[in-house]
Amino acid sequence: MSELRFWLWLASREGVRARSKLLLLEQLGDVQEVYFARDGDYKRLGFLTEAELASLGQKSLNDSMRIMDACADGDIGIVTLRDAAYPRRLRETYAPPLALYVRGRLPNIDELCAVAVVGTRSATPYGLKMAQQMGYGICKCGGMVVSGLTRGVDAAAAHGAVMANGRCVGVLGTAIDDPGAIDRLAADVAVTGAVISEYAPGSKSRRSNFRERNRITAGLAVATLVVEAPERSGALGFADESLELGREVFAVPGNADAPNSAGTNRLIMEGASPVLSAWDMLSHYKLRFAGLKRDGTGMPAAQAERWAGRNAAPEEGGAEPAREETEKPKKRKKAPLRGLKPKKDIDKPEAEEYIDLVKQLEGLSEKQLRIVAAITAPGTHVDDIAEGCGLGSTEVLGELTMLQLMGFVRQEEGKRFSLNIIQK
Repeated sequence: MSELRFWLWLASREGVRARSKLLLLEQLGDVQEVYFARDGDYKRLGFLTEAELASLGQKSLNDSMRIMDACADGDIGIVTLRDAAYPRRLRETYAPPLALYVRGRLPNIDELCAVAVVGTRSATPYGLKMAQQMGYGICKCGGMVVSGLTRGVDAAAAHGAVMANGRCVGVLGTAIDDPGAIDRLAADVAVTGAVISEYAPGSKSRRSNFRERNRITAGLAVATLVVEAPERSGALGFADESLELGREVFAVPGNADAPNSAGTNRLIMEGASPVLSAWDMLSHYKLRFAGLKRDGTGMPAAQAERWAGRNAAPEEGGAEPAREETEKPKKRKKAPLRGLKPKKDIDKPEAEEYIDLVKQLEGLSEKQLRIVAAITAPGTHVDDIAEGCGLGSTEVLGELTMLQLMGFVRQEEGKRFSLNIIQK
């Protein structure tokens, strides 16, 4: 506990660069040595600016004690650079934060295939759908999502991870207790994973904080996935930072004439790996991470129904609306779920209709079959479905998401669902 005071003192030194803090530890060997060093000791190191020297000259530990009290009151964990729980991937980056403030429980990130999912805040319905689908698929295939939790692509990917009951780590660019960052999504992420920040409770927000956050988000992941980004997007800068850290960059392609996909399409032209599903990406790491498996959730976007985020629209002044081909995807040639049956010369068409229904339900799990059976009428509410199949509402919502992706059901207003299959 006594040493923690010194870690928080050094971590919270405003005006001292993250790289300088790390070099101080490397040069002086111990956080207490850094604290008790004198001005002359600092100057002899040769890499500190006048502003950094002035900040290090402030030796009061009052802020450290205040931070410790606030974390205790707010059930916020503290992980320092030398703690075993500190992610090794992040520790090995150029300028790791000395302390992480944690809501929830930090997973063993180094053992997981963590993917940072980024993109524009002014996402189109296509971008939101793909981000949510990718977040869902990454978790269902055994990976983990790292997200900045900002509106648009980042939040949609985190929402997909939550819907899959998967692991997600949200990285804030504000203080860990900033009221503006503690919304429903952040609370849900903290239940199955963690929300983290390098900024202590009570810290002031600065625009530069969000740029600094990128090094943490990219550092925690083994890869970065850019879902939708226009030509001048912060997500492209994030991709550059990921490459500097030695992370691989993937991108979801978009229409050639879509302004919001200009950046992602350009990344692909410059060498980023294009992906249509979560497994397209995670399959690159299946030998490195034993827990990865193809779950069937990473289907190509062209095969997915419009789902929970389909009615989302960009804010005023944001990106252009999705084009008609995004709003109304063409029907597939093989589409038993659309009621198309192969033409056969048979004596009993009623029997063929029955067989067609059986074929449609092939491959569904026992839980999914129970859910389908519980949707007894168009617009059945999720609570009625849960009651009818004997499963919890959270579990039912997760399975309904899969059924939407597979085309068996469609979501309507008010958490109501209808079947897309033939019932005769």
